[in-house]
Amino acid sequence: MSRLKERYRNEIIPKLMELYGYENVMQVPRLDKIVLNIGLGEAIANAKALEAAERDLTVISGQHPVITRAKKPIATFRLRTGMPIGLKVTLRGERMYDFFDKLLNIVLPRMREFYGLPRTSFDGRGNYTLGLKEQIVFPEVNYDEIDRVRGLEVSIITTAKTDEECRYLLELLGILFIKD
Repeated sequence: MSRLKERYRNEIIPKLMELYGYENVMQVPRLDKIVLNIGLGEAIANAKALEAAERDLTVISGQHPVITRAKKPIATFRLRTGMPIGLKVTLRGERMYDFFDKLLNIVLPRMREFYGLPRTSFDGRGNYTLGLKEQIVFPEVNYDEIDRVRGLEVSIITTAKTDEECRYLLELLGILFIKD
């Protein structure tokens, strides 16, 4: 069992139960899944971009990504329905906790001028999304092997009902938010 999951069970669950008055352990918010997403608008013109991004996402997540395809045609972008426009990976269980631990302790501190994450990225349903401007902040990605610096979106899906519960859960797990 990962150390983050152990800490969640031993320290965080009792704190959340006491604060919000949950009667059952199953009511306590928890991490459900983490979705990593790379949007590749350039894949329309450059098919090699998809392969390079797939390699990067596989190395970062330890799991093979799924290709996301366009749902609607957009003539301005020369985009047709079904064309590949991105990649995503859904992490659950041990891989999710390992990735979250790596994100907190290795990746975020490596970012330039990192003072914390914004409090405005909650979706209203207890989920949090953060955008990373470069995939090279991950230690697994070899800078010499990448063809282009790409952004990466990390969505943290929880079972929390409100943004307040989600924010408190993430703070207890170790995420640092910028003070207003």
